[in-house]
Amino acid sequence: MSIEILQFLHELQADIKSQVNGELPFEELVFSDIVMKQLAEAGMTYNEPVVCHYKGRVGNANLRLSGYSISEDADQLDLFVSLYEGVDSIVHIPDADTKTAVEQCLRFLTMCANGTMAARLEDSSDEHALAATLQESYDSLEQIRVFVLTDKVAKTKNFKPREIGGKSVRLEVMDIERLFRHVSEGKPRDELTVNFNEICGSPLPCIFVPGGDEDYGYALAAIPGIALQFLYEKFDSRLLEANVRSFLSVKGKGVNTGIQNTLRFEPGRFMAYNNGIVVVADELHFGRTEDGGIGISWIQGLQIVNGGQTTASIFFTKRKYPETDLTRVRVPAKIIVMKAQDPVKEETLISDISRYANSQNSVKQSDLSANKPYHVEIEKLSRSIFCPDGKSQWFYERAAGSYNTLLSLAGTTPAKLAALKDAIPPARRITKTDLARYINTWDVKPDIVSLGTQKNFDRFMADTMSANGQEIPTPTVADFKAMIAKAKIYREAQKRLRGMFPAFQVNVATYTVALLAQQLGDRIDLQRIWNSQSVSTELMDQIAVWSREVNDALHLSANSRMVSEWAKSPECKIAVLSAQYSSPASNMPEVK
Repeated sequence: MSIEILQFLHELQADIKSQVNGELPFEELVFSDIVMKQLAEAGMTYNEPVVCHYKGRVGNANLRLSGYSISEDADQLDLFVSLYEGVDSIVHIPDADTKTAVEQCLRFLTMCANGTMAARLEDSSDEHALAATLQESYDSLEQIRVFVLTDKVAKTKNFKPREIGGKSVRLEVMDIERLFRHVSEGKPRDELTVNFNEICGSPLPCIFVPGGDEDYGYALAAIPGIALQFLYEKFDSRLLEANVRSFLSVKGKGVNTGIQNTLRFEPGRFMAYNNGIVVVADELHFGRTEDGGIGISWIQGLQIVNGGQTTASIFFTKRKYPETDLTRVRVPAKIIVMKAQDPVKEETLISDISRYANSQNSVKQSDLSANKPYHVEIEKLSRSIFCPDGKSQWFYERAAGSYNTLLSLAGTTPAKLAALKDAIPPARRITKTDLARYINTWDVKPDIVSLGTQKNFDRFMADTMSANGQEIPTPTVADFKAMIAKAKIYREAQKRLRGMFPAFQVNVATYTVALLAQQLGDRIDLQRIWNSQSVSTELMDQIAVWSREVNDALHLSANSRMVSEWAKSPECKIAVLSAQYSSPASNMPEVK
């Protein structure tokens, strides 16, 4: 395992260096961005994280922050702090170092909560907007977490929660070992092991049906409410549909209000009133219950794919109303045990289970659309079209984990693996959500892109359907090459901008490339970019010039609002793209 982690670390460091022009702290920013995106893809954050690099000192105390994520209802907060050193070997980080990073982040949070942080920051700074937001909304926060991100290996991955301003703050470490498991397996549920002997005192009574020749087996059970409360407290959003990532907040939802009232006033009726939850798992281990029946001792890889509202409501109701008697609550559960070994087939099965189980809840498009003709055709094109050198290719990752599957199946020897990575390097891997970001940006929809990965993808998929609900024609060879050219422009722009802006890089990047498309899109020779597999220095210089002007327009029009939130609005798009900009240079070879 350590050899595989070392190889993963080398690939990560190479990826970081390929995305940035310069030294630390820019490499640290890229590392933070990569890890936070992975957490978002895994469903471990409540909203799209934002890179926000801050280091300061108040008295004798150091303060530090690398990024944040705030849920749409402003009731969940994640803060991130990075400890990145660019190591090229497996290095262990002392717990004292991660604890110090936690303390520095908690000081920042404490000063935001008590109102002293905003006053110490420049009104125009990105950190001031965040501090002011947290000062205003701190009392309404229901859950706060701090993640330490590191390219080293940490002994302790979870620390005891801390109390800050009357709020419990959970502390976690995402180290290179944990990140490797997420990326290589493509499913964060590998970390979720549930021992019912410990939680309930005995195996969970169930009826188990092996499934025969099918690619799954299943069990029927009634899970105690206190068990679901414990599991959510331990695993939070990772427990809820990391594969379909359709966590729904308990605030303002009528169905959740009904769940809450039943829990508080009629807990014994919960089993009768509630439709229950649907769970997928990798392994079940059985034991004997007190009456001699069969029961589930523990579950490996548990994931709730339907019933997120029920699970979250149990946790938050008990937190808000401690007198709620969860000992009387039972929740009906259908537990699907996966047998498929192929990650792509497994994802398809889980997506279908989620699709049919979530009859009343929205399921994220990016995880249910892998088999749509549009994406299937792009995948086929990516596997059949070679770059102009006749050797290398781009890889379209239609299903999560398919790139790693390709490497493991075809790279059977070190030499074959090296040759495969040379022909299809990780830098030429494009996911469905990546493609949606590039195309919507080029279609001058920076406000939609700023909504975040999943919402942008939802809009993107909606645009692939015609008025009568049918999909638009599948992409052609020319379409695929144009897509790659747009991807190159966006990625090179993002690389250039990383060293220029410490925060809100995604917003600046998408608005700048959208401005380029608006001003010069019909004159840019995308075929030329495909042929050269590069973007000229002159075009990148123009993007750099406009990016500074876009950044000024974003902050000026935001008028002290958080840029990341303001950028999501159509009003922001109008204000920024209608601002005055310098004339484009006349020496860009891509411009016809």
